[in-house]
Amino acid sequence: MDDVTPSVDDALARLRPTHSSRLDPWVESYAERANGMSASAIRALFSVASRPEVVSLAGGMPYVAALPLDAIADTVARLIRERGATALQYCNGQGDETLREQICQVMSLSGIKAHPDDVIVTPGSQMAIDLVTRVFCDPGDVVLVEAPSYVGALGVFAAYQCEVIHVATDMDGLVAEALEEAIASVRAAGKKPKLIYTVPTFQNPGGVTQPPARRAEVLEVAKRSGILLVEDDPYCLLGFDGSVPRAIRADDADSVVYLGSFSKTIASGLRVGWALAPHGIREKLVLAAEAAILCPSNFSQLTVSEYLATQPWLEQIKAFREIYQERRDALLDAMELDMPAGTTWTTPAGGFYSWVTLPGDLDATAMLPRAVAGQVAYVPGTGFFVDGNGRSSMRLSYCFPEPDRIREGVRRLAGVIEAELELVSIFGPHSDRSTQQTIGSRKQGSSTPSPDLA
Repeated sequence: MDDVTPSVDDALARLRPTHSSRLDPWVESYAERANGMSASAIRALFSVASRPEVVSLAGGMPYVAALPLDAIADTVARLIRERGATALQYCNGQGDETLREQICQVMSLSGIKAHPDDVIVTPGSQMAIDLVTRVFCDPGDVVLVEAPSYVGALGVFAAYQCEVIHVATDMDGLVAEALEEAIASVRAAGKKPKLIYTVPTFQNPGGVTQPPARRAEVLEVAKRSGILLVEDDPYCLLGFDGSVPRAIRADDADSVVYLGSFSKTIASGLRVGWALAPHGIREKLVLAAEAAILCPSNFSQLTVSEYLATQPWLEQIKAFREIYQERRDALLDAMELDMPAGTTWTTPAGGFYSWVTLPGDLDATAMLPRAVAGQVAYVPGTGFFVDGNGRSSMRLSYCFPEPDRIREGVRRLAGVIEAELELVSIFGPHSDRSTQQTIGSRKQGSSTPSPDLA
């Protein structure tokens, strides 16, 4: 059988402009908001990165093979036998009431006291981001986000024609003083800041966590400014020391919309997430959800509900934490051993990611084709910014590959970086690179993690 997976040369060819492609006959009919929609310049390379010989440190896929698949199969079979007519039917737009009660129990681990009536179930927390943005943002409204920020949220904000303003971060996450300054600057320019979006726990992509004092500062800025805080918290149960950071929402029920997901703690393929919102906002979110999707999947909801009711899910989360900690350690140890001097990275205390900054002002985006040719893949830092920053950084994900594959991937990546440094020493740096540093990081050769990540 022929190998139909594109080669690296094929992928690179797709990145070059062509004048022979057919024009889209509908181009004049698209809505204005569609004008900014375009494929990522690195998407073609990731079709190559999926080949088995390439070590991918790019995708944040949970390690679902660790689930008790036989037990889940029995759970699904029992659900269909006993409640199939309900599970395969429509449900209401807000979501199954029993599952909403269980979600409140899950959120209580983060210190949140909530009523099921204020929970709306969504097809993953990505849809919850979409719904909140749809309800709050007009074209041109400003959304304040971390620098760097979750790429999926950036895509939603762009789709609704928001102006995204990045706010500085450090090893304690979003900097409250910088947030306050950004809000003042936006308002001085006559613009409307509508949302503050933050991933405070084991952040994607930075891997950093806001300590309690920083969370309180960020919340106070949001309240004083009268801007809704959107707290996206999908990794909160995956702390390697077993503790669960107290959610920002636990200290204010009126100023925060809290987003959660079962994608990281059960299975991403089920597509079950939720939003916890003040009552008035929840009403709008339900109406927006009904317009967009009619209702979330009843089958997925009841599968999650049965799993939570019948399986030792907290023990399973503990197993996930141990797996991810082992892989985190493999990544950090390998970088300590192999990465060239001057490389820096964050030391995550949970979650899936470490943010790596390259030495010598290297351009991670320009280097990616050579990395894939060297059979290792990562996500360049520019994907987590809307303004072209992040070129000297990359996100490495350790959640999916086995530890030995992670170590081999780092070895290959280190070789690519060393070769790139040699090229720069001969030909000089790339002329279009950015050197902005937005997350503090542990320097190569240091053995002491940042205090907030210990």
